[in-house]
Amino acid sequence: MAITYQWGVANLERHLADGIVYTVHYTISADDGTYASSAYGSLGLEAPDEDDEIPYAQLTPEIVTGWVKEKFGDEKVAEIEAALAEQISQQRTPTNGTGVPWS
Repeated sequence: MAITYQWGVANLERHLADGIVYTVHYTISADDGTYASSAYGSLGLEAPDEDDEIPYAQLTPEIVTGWVKEKFGDEKVAEIEAALAEQISQQRTPTNGTGVPWS
């Protein structure tokens, strides 16, 4: 089954004086229709050039997740998504277990 990935924004940290976001708390979920996996992380950002500033009130999840993916780069995004895909694979076909053999 194909896995779909959804990147999201859980929270933003910003300077109140100018609205510049300096930390993004992001989420990513993976779902194949039967099994699901997710991750949460934080990523620090550098202040944008003055020409690239977007007013805080005009930010959208798409803009901010774009920042996260751009900062990570394609290779790191692929690694994160591959790790979630592996978790789903382990749910589908477990290779490890827990417990004790007695009651």
